[in-house]
Amino acid sequence: MTSAPLAARLTHVSGPLFFPVTAYGPGGGLDLDVFRAHVRGGVEAGAAAVFACCGTGEFHALTPQEFGACVAAAVEECAGRVPVVAGAGYGTALAVQYARLAEEAGADGLLAMPPYLVVADQAGLFRHYSELAAATSLDVIVYQRDNAVLTPGTAVALARVDGIIGFKDGLGDLDLMQRIVSAVRSAGLDTLYFNGLPTAELTGPAYRGIGITLYSSAVFCFAPDIALAFHRALASGDDALANRLLDGFFVPLVELRNQGRGYAVSLVKAGVRLGGLDVGEVRPPLSEPDPGHVEQLAVLIERGRALLAADADADTSGAGTGAAGVGA
Repeated sequence: MTSAPLAARLTHVSGPLFFPVTAYGPGGGLDLDVFRAHVRGGVEAGAAAVFACCGTGEFHALTPQEFGACVAAAVEECAGRVPVVAGAGYGTALAVQYARLAEEAGADGLLAMPPYLVVADQAGLFRHYSELAAATSLDVIVYQRDNAVLTPGTAVALARVDGIIGFKDGLGDLDLMQRIVSAVRSAGLDTLYFNGLPTAELTGPAYRGIGITLYSSAVFCFAPDIALAFHRALASGDDALANRLLDGFFVPLVELRNQGRGYAVSLVKAGVRLGGLDVGEVRPPLSEPDPGHVEQLAVLIERGRALLAADADADTSGAGTGAAGVGA
């Protein structure tokens, strides 16, 4: 494994952040062979980092032993090519235990999930994340969402804590995020920010407007070609392609995702199965998506790939006639 700090490795990434699903066998137990294949395929497809056993990976459903095994498998498959970040959550004591398991497994960092159930005040959140950061040598990304929403002042205080290198936003309040970014910048601190909404591509242009370019891509799990094409379009300023993919694929996908609870995980897992890798079903308390919705997902994936094919054909036609492509 490389010894380069996580923040340095994530500062100038060239692809989406990959949050693999966790694979289960027919009996519901962990299937590490399939999980390894899923991680390996993502890295080979161009993932910039692997976030193992996080939200999409059903962190909530894993035993500590399963968690450690999955993180170790991800680390082995990545073999230092890209960093591995592991989830850590629940109350502070358990979060510290998961953090130490991740460190033992060779992870490069932690994604600190919101504390379990309780709605803490800002002092409590600061103490929770500070103690987690102090528990291991791993860099920590704080995940803002649900019951863990930071004020700009708390974000500044956390950015001063050794080991806390960034904030992932799963709330979607751009006004708050701009104020956090401004407050941290005004304090002379350097930190990373991540768009962590369920289908982050949909809000990618808006987040990029306030300087947040890193994002997690659930689509990368089941359609890495579409996810990578959008990432390249957004990064290169190819607004025409980005908008075609938004209008024809990502917006309909979000509308489909919103048809069922837990679809940010279960529909993604169904998408992976559609691609031919049997990662099993989700564990309770999540449920499998409606079969009709899975059929709609298959149609959407075909539509997204048709948009990419049409774009490639247009580029070829333009090159053949001597026309200059946008952004060439």
